[in-house]
Amino acid sequence: MNDTPGSRPGSPGDAVMILGATSDIARALARAYAEARHSLVLAARRAEALERDAEDLRLRYGVTVDIVGFDLLDLAAHVPLLDRFPEAETVIMVAGLLGEQSRSATDHAEAERVMNTNYVAPALFLGEVANRLERLGRGTIIGISSVAGDRGRASNYIYGSAKAGFTAFLSGLRNRLAAKGVRVITVKPGFVNTRMTEGMKLPARLTAEPAEVARAIRLATAKGRDVIYVRPIWWPIMTVIGLVPERIFKRMKL
Repeated sequence: MNDTPGSRPGSPGDAVMILGATSDIARALARAYAEARHSLVLAARRAEALERDAEDLRLRYGVTVDIVGFDLLDLAAHVPLLDRFPEAETVIMVAGLLGEQSRSATDHAEAERVMNTNYVAPALFLGEVANRLERLGRGTIIGISSVAGDRGRASNYIYGSAKAGFTAFLSGLRNRLAAKGVRVITVKPGFVNTRMTEGMKLPARLTAEPAEVARAIRLATAKGRDVIYVRPIWWPIMTVIGLVPERIFKRMKL
C-alpha cells in the first residue's frame, strides 16, 4: 500500500476511518470530523490525491490524519487495513460507483464492477468491521447507500440493485448489533452536487451539497437516528414510488 503515515492518536476510539476518501462527500465528512477534533484515517485508491487535503486538516484543526492507498475491491487488503488502525471505532463507507446503466446492461464486466463496488466489497469490509466492534462492545458504522435502492427503475437498476443490497445488509447488521453497543447508520443522500453527477440536470430542491450530507450524518449520529434521507423531501417521494402498483409502475418512465 502507498502510505503517508502520521502518529497514532493518543486515545482509543478517537479515530474515524473514511473509505472512498477522495469523493466530494468524503472530503466534506473529513472536514466535519476534523473540526470536531477526531483523528482521521482516509483510505482511497489514489492516496496521493489526498495529500493536500490531509495537510490542510492537520494544520487547520491540529488533528492526526493518516492517508492510505487502498483498493476496496482487493478483498485480501481488508483485514490488514483494519489491523493497522484498531483505534478507528467509527467507520464510514463512502466508496461507490454510479456507472452507466446502458453499458452495465450489456457489459457483464462493467455490471460486475458496479455491483462489487457498491455492494459486495463494502458489505464484506463492514462485516469485518462489525465483528471487531462487536467484540469491543462499542463503535459506529455508517454506510452511504442511495434512494436508488428503494425500488428498481429502468434508468439505473444495476446501480440501484447493488444499493438495495447494501441497504438490506446495513439493516440486518443494525438488527444484529443493536444490543451489542454498536450503531449502524444508513444514509440515503438523494441527488448530491458532486463530480460524479457533474453534467446532469438535477432538480435544485432535491439536490444536496456535500457539506449538507456531512452535517446530516453528524446530526444523525448525535441524535441516535438509524436511517436518514439527507433532504427529508425524499422520504415521501420514495414512499409514494414504493406504493405504486407494479402493473402501473412497469409502464412508467423512471
